[in-house]
Amino acid sequence: VDVLLGVVSDTHNNLTNVERIVDIFNRAGVDRVVHTGDITQAKTLAVLARLAAPLCGVFGNNDLERDDLDVACRHHGFDFADGARRFDWNERRIVVVHDPIDIPSAENADVVLHGHNHRTVNERRDGTLWFNPGECAGHLTGHNRVGILDLTALAVRIETF
Repeated sequence: VDVLLGVVSDTHNNLTNVERIVDIFNRAGVDRVVHTGDITQAKTLAVLARLAAPLCGVFGNNDLERDDLDVACRHHGFDFADGARRFDWNERRIVVVHDPIDIPSAENADVVLHGHNHRTVNERRDGTLWFNPGECAGHLTGHNRVGILDLTALAVRIETF
């Protein structure tokens, strides 16, 4: 059974784009969604609450309204934390961090998910898949991207909008 992971980063409170992202992930039937940080405001989480899949992730350097974000995460049942996180899903070891400079170690990880620099990264480094979907904040029209990661095949499909 394929397990599909939706990956999004750096939404920076662009609610129009977040609505598109929810639609993309719901149509794709992802099993989980990971946000790699820079949500910015709690109203973004209210839109992400329309996801059909559970949402988790990390906070980014622009997530400064932490009290509001924490309240919204609790209200919607989202699992977010500071710093690097490790998850084991579908027999894959996944590291999630906002800024790739903060990755404690990719050793023994199958996948590293990050954001921060708004640049798409989809490459293998020493057997580990490194993925950043890239721009989602709307700074570059037509270059907004999210990823759908097949955890069985360790293959990424990038959706651009």
